[in-house]
Amino acid sequence: MYIGKAKNLKNRVRSYFTNLDKLGPKTKLLVSKIKKIKTVTVFSEIEALLLEASYIKKYKPKYNTRLTDGKAYPLIRITIKDKFPKVLVARKTTDKKSIYFGPYPVSTALRLVLKTVRKIFPYQSVTNHPKRPCLYYHLGLCPCAEVFDDKEYRTNINHLINFLNGKTKKVIKDLRVERDRLSSLEEFEKASNIQKKIDAIAYITNPAYKQFDYETNPNLTQDVLSSQLSSLRYLLSQNGIYAKKLERIECYDISNTSGTNATGSMVVFINGEKDSSLYRRFKIKTLPNIPNDFAMMQEVITRRLNHNEWEFPDILIVDGGKGQVSSALKALIKKNLKIPVIGLAKREETIITSNFKEVNLSKDSEALYLLQRIRDEAHRFAIAYHRKLRSKTFLMQGDSLHKESP
Repeated sequence: MYIGKAKNLKNRVRSYFTNLDKLGPKTKLLVSKIKKIKTVTVFSEIEALLLEASYIKKYKPKYNTRLTDGKAYPLIRITIKDKFPKVLVARKTTDKKSIYFGPYPVSTALRLVLKTVRKIFPYQSVTNHPKRPCLYYHLGLCPCAEVFDDKEYRTNINHLINFLNGKTKKVIKDLRVERDRLSSLEEFEKASNIQKKIDAIAYITNPAYKQFDYETNPNLTQDVLSSQLSSLRYLLSQNGIYAKKLERIECYDISNTSGTNATGSMVVFINGEKDSSLYRRFKIKTLPNIPNDFAMMQEVITRRLNHNEWEFPDILIVDGGKGQVSSALKALIKKNLKIPVIGLAKREETIITSNFKEVNLSKDSEALYLLQRIRDEAHRFAIAYHRKLRSKTFLMQGDSLHKESP
């Protein structure tokens, strides 16, 4: 009969049954025919708006007279049959080759939705797209055909369609699978970009934030990072690790092939954001050609701590388990320093605390998102240097063999 949304359902429903004399004729008729009220709980205003529009389109309720006329109110149109589908605003459902979402009650709200999701899932928005990259491409909002793979674009559009259909959990699940796949292939930059999409979706569907904050909030990135840092600080305090602040976070990783061309990396995150100008890399000196990750980790951190001119971290993260955490603690003890240490083991993404307690977080934990992002960056930096040394060694060996050949 009628579909609506409200922040406070109790007050909304009560308004139909109190002061009946003040209700209009149509509303009185609606109330007289009510036999059952069904509710669906969502976690944010943007989800409520999308769900309301999809239900109106599906059920065509008699008393939603303002919205059942698809010609009068705006819809989202996606030209799904195109090689590069366009996302447009329409008022008529005349193109059978397109799919439609809506109608939406307020056109300004619809346009804010599109601006919001475009930041997460960039799309083309004009039917006759120019042959060269457009302005929106340079703003990161339009994947132009000339510089964007059509398969990747189609995946992006499918995520957008699922999101508009209210399948937020499926979108996040699919993105996590893709992120993990890219990480396993050591494509950490791409994996990081996928994680940013996950963070953005979590932000706009979080009930703690106002409607369309993602679009209008100029401090969005800082707010997301602040939330992740707060989550990490809470995690640490719950497990007996007390960090006064988390402004500077350092993470270490070791990369080698059976002990050869062994390298260590140090990456630095300031207030949750990486600062590559502070990154450092170490060529292992004390254990040439001996595969001992624990001793290598201790060497790298010891050498780092010798640099008093570098600001010391508020917390130190190592890529690995109890062995790596122990190595870091040994290096700190030798320098008589008390800096919190935690490890992040790859296989189960288990967190190892300074007292060797194992902590497993839910996959949607903000603290885990942050730790994974930092750890993956350290791994990327370490393996890049290791590959450089390995290539250099291979070339030197090749030159030597060439000289010795008859």
